[in-house]
Amino acid sequence: MKRALGVAVACSLLCGPALAQLAEYGIEGIWTVSTRDAELRGSVSPDGKRMVWGSDRAGGPGGGDLWQARSEDKRWLDPQPLPFNTPALEAEPTFSADGRWLYFVSDRAGGAGGRDLYRVAVDGDGYGQPEWLGAAVNTDADEGSPLPSADGQWLLFASNGGHGQGGYDLKLARSAGGGFVLQGPVPGVNSGHDEFDAAWLDGGRVLAFARGDAGTGAVRVYLAACDGRQYAGATPWTLSFNTEGGYTRALVADPSRPGEGTVTGSARSPRAGKTDLYRIVLPTVRGQDGCLATHGG
Repeated sequence: MKRALGVAVACSLLCGPALAQLAEYGIEGIWTVSTRDAELRGSVSPDGKRMVWGSDRAGGPGGGDLWQARSEDKRWLDPQPLPFNTPALEAEPTFSADGRWLYFVSDRAGGAGGRDLYRVAVDGDGYGQPEWLGAAVNTDADEGSPLPSADGQWLLFASNGGHGQGGYDLKLARSAGGGFVLQGPVPGVNSGHDEFDAAWLDGGRVLAFARGDAGTGAVRVYLAACDGRQYAGATPWTLSFNTEGGYTRALVADPSRPGEGTVTGSARSPRAGKTDLYRIVLPTVRGQDGCLATHGG
């Protein structure tokens, strides 16, 4: 692995003069968040005080763990594994918009089988006990990429269970009675490839999502705008390393810095390890209302 020693970005700020040739992004928390290991899906709490992400680095129980760093003077410090990690997989974290919950994926014992969706209450500086999200969204196949809507009424996630278009499909569930009720596929974006790692932009009028080729392992982020009925016209996001045949996924908005977010990928430089987290300016695509109304919203 090549260290980007010539790039002075030890903090998680957007790029400055040292990164003028990479005006779209800067590496996030180099040697703290982004290390020689594989990092995935960085979610910042609404108050900006903590970031949680998935990593295969040593120091946790194993199997892939969730890690947290705290913010101080715009730098990420003191990375630690979260206390509810198990020897199984914990991955793909997302904070709820109100900061009360952290959603994640795990194949720990006690689920429906495969990878299931969980959430855990955020309790001050700590966390409560993880809660399984129920049989309406979890199957004996694999679920992933949980994302609650800003108003808490919807849960967007990926699943390769049930009758879909092929591979992982993006699905919607609606909050009801303390749980969730499956509503169906996200309109307009599922294909014979894998669709996962979705994020709502423009107040839900635009969908950013990853589309992967199971045969080659390549993953690319796409943007699709709601046309009033479905998310249409999916096109690759114009980030320099979001290329055909590459590996870019998990765009996550940062609620503590409007207009910014993180994305997982591997650029030529700056680069720390297998896959890193990069800070980016969110796409400014605009769409119409109506795509959630397709499901009665």
